[in-house]
Amino acid sequence: MNSIRGLFRLCQKSLSRRPYVVPAIQTGVLMGSGDIISQTLIENIRITDIDVKRTLKFSSIGFFVGGPALRYWYGTLYKFVGSSGKTVALKKVIIDQIFFAPIFLFSILVAVAVMQGKDVNNIKKDLEANYLDVLKTNYYLWPWVQIINFSFVPLQYQVLLVQVVALFWNTYLSWKTNKKTEIVKMN
Repeated sequence: MNSIRGLFRLCQKSLSRRPYVVPAIQTGVLMGSGDIISQTLIENIRITDIDVKRTLKFSSIGFFVGGPALRYWYGTLYKFVGSSGKTVALKKVIIDQIFFAPIFLFSILVAVAVMQGKDVNNIKKDLEANYLDVLKTNYYLWPWVQIINFSFVPLQYQVLLVQVVALFWNTYLSWKTNKKTEIVKMN
């Protein structure tokens, strides 16, 4: 039990000293974990046969894009909307889901396609095939998570809470952005 408390204190101290680096690392690790879960549990790939390069690419999107963007966004909401209260939390969720979610999801989908080496035409096709479905699925899950996040979680832990839930979300995104689309021939 003392080792868990010590680890928690170390995480708190690191988070205070590096408020953008720690969430970036957390997000990168959790996005990579989501990709591994997608490959092994959903795509039925043996753990010894997972595409490590794909996992590293997906993880790097979390490290370089997701974590920093989320931490900056939550800090901006905290600064301009407020820090606590039911009304503040509701305002944050509405702003988050109307403005940030569509842009962030678009950016993540484009980043994944770019990391997959796709050209502009294929990126457009991927967006046409996936964006609205991903956005709709987002609206089933994330408003509820964000109400809890903005109501009860201190700013320095908001990215971590989101990323713990996002482990499952990242599994979905990895599956969605890596599944092979069927080509139907018309005779």
